[in-house]
Amino acid sequence: MEEKIREIFGITAPDLRQVPVLTLAYVGDSAYDLILRTYFAETTMLHGKPLHGKVQAYVTARSQAKIADGLQEVLTEEEAAVYRRGKNAHPETVSKHASLTEYHKATGLEALIGYLYLSGQTERAVSLVKEGMKYAEEQI
Repeated sequence: MEEKIREIFGITAPDLRQVPVLTLAYVGDSAYDLILRTYFAETTMLHGKPLHGKVQAYVTARSQAKIADGLQEVLTEEEAAVYRRGKNAHPETVSKHASLTEYHKATGLEALIGYLYLSGQTERAVSLVKEGMKYAEEQI
């Protein structure tokens, strides 16, 4: 999808080492949400508020922190480095429903998903979300 966006807008892929990590997290937040929305829209008969609630259960900072913890063993060295950059970032806001540690881990996960999406590794991003969902299920 990101290639089509670049093609239609006439832009080139950025050097992701130069993209601020909080920008990666910003994109990753949306990509992560879209992956989950697509999955639940196509696998459940839910719609409206129940569908939204199902997705929301996986996008809380607490759930994302659990997912991030569970995925550490399967991340490549490069992915782990992007995750750490995101986790160590200093976001301008923090969640009022999660601890600071959980929020930092969630930011790291979002940065990783954003990095994978922008680098054209959408399949890997979807695979990690799928793998990670089991770690969040205990929170739901």
